[in-house]
Amino acid sequence: MTAPLVLTRARLLGAPRTVDVLLRDGRVQAVGPDLAATVGAGVEQVDVDGRTVLPGLWDAHTHMTQWALARQRLDVSAATSAAHAVRIVLDRLAARPLTPGTALVGYGFRDGLWPDEPTAAVLDAAVGETPVVLVSGDLHCAWFSTAGLRYAGVAGHPTGLLREAEWLPLTSVVDHVTDEVADAWVDEAARAAAARGVVGVVELEITENLGPWRRRIAAGSDALRVRAGVWEPYLDGVLAQELRTGDVVVGTGGLLEQGPLKVVTDGSLNTRTAYCHDPYPGLSGPEAHGILSVPTEHLVPLMAHAHRHGLTCAIHAIGDHANTLALDAFEASGARGSIEHAQLLTDADVARFAALDVVASVQPEHAMDDRDVADHHWAGRTDRAFALASLAAAGVRLAMGSDAPVAPLDPWQAVAAAVDRARDGREPWHPEQRLDLLTALRSSTDGQPLTLAVGAPADLVLLDADPLHAPVLRDMPVAGTLLAGRWTHRTF
Repeated sequence: MTAPLVLTRARLLGAPRTVDVLLRDGRVQAVGPDLAATVGAGVEQVDVDGRTVLPGLWDAHTHMTQWALARQRLDVSAATSAAHAVRIVLDRLAARPLTPGTALVGYGFRDGLWPDEPTAAVLDAAVGETPVVLVSGDLHCAWFSTAGLRYAGVAGHPTGLLREAEWLPLTSVVDHVTDEVADAWVDEAARAAAARGVVGVVELEITENLGPWRRRIAAGSDALRVRAGVWEPYLDGVLAQELRTGDVVVGTGGLLEQGPLKVVTDGSLNTRTAYCHDPYPGLSGPEAHGILSVPTEHLVPLMAHAHRHGLTCAIHAIGDHANTLALDAFEASGARGSIEHAQLLTDADVARFAALDVVASVQPEHAMDDRDVADHHWAGRTDRAFALASLAAAGVRLAMGSDAPVAPLDPWQAVAAAVDRARDGREPWHPEQRLDLLTALRSSTDGQPLTLAVGAPADLVLLDADPLHAPVLRDMPVAGTLLAGRWTHRTF
């Protein structure tokens, strides 16, 4: 158990005077003036010198192994065309030739507005027999050279651009590193998250998640709490252990708990596979409206099965039609939980979120990444895209995250995007959908009140600036992070 600790001269959000905060047995035991004088000998005291203290921040949607890998990969997110991406690849190969038997894996391209097509032929003309795999920023497709296809075990493909069901089964091949290497990179990413005030993540990696996190925690990875989601192929294993959402996994020091059932029902905006009521401009045929990955007749009984066994459901839905069907499934199954992303919504469905008490698990930074592609592919509908203010006004519970590696695992970027609806010096995009700062912060603290409730977990973040008066939220200086009263990051 962590030793008791008093934070002296701490400032609650927006408060004119400082207080002391007593942490004991992993909880906030008291908040008030002059506590340090009453706690007795042997209790450590740390003068935080007027720094602002808040509940620790959570990222409600992450893929931690993917994020750890992305931090090691070639970044092609700046590419404005296929040709530009090829130039980035060539520069990397010239600077650092590949080790034989490996592939160059890049990450982050967004081709929704590119003037040219990303094809194997385009890569082959530049890199020849070098295996190259470039993963899209939304994780829903990948662009291969012909040698890259062979590296992944694909005998041939007409274009080299694999989307959705063609690509997703290959992620384990492209991502493969040893458990030892992956765990080290994940721990490094977790500690970087703690340095931004993060105390916990909802882990939705597309794999069996309890085993890897048991292993990591046993090896000493202790920077974050992890709520591990489960995918349908691994559901029976969780049910066999009689784990319900919220149950702490034995032997993990309270750091690992069972999370929700995760289901992906449609694609993404950049890949033009998000399932929409209206067709995408210029597309026709059966996929003109996007792709429905999981039909209702499968989704409803699956969610009902999970609900009967005490699991909440986290349902990926990006297009407005996918969101309608996901809400239908919550209503029909009786399940509780969240819709992940909820990027394009009808007005009627905003109200249904509140009526069904479905959480909107949203990633505000995606609006900044996707504003231009949304203006093109969802033309005439963007007043109801990333509709955070509409959801909040309807009384919908919001949970904010990054979907790392789709956006960086940094809650201050999400808060800034939600509050400002702007980035890179541009004018705000649909400023009517801004959140106020307090709502954005409350949506990032896993339900903990911003005032530090007595009895709450001693999971805290200390800031060198008061967010209510900070000129730039995106670069908020984080002075310290505590998990159950134990420092996971400290700069003073």
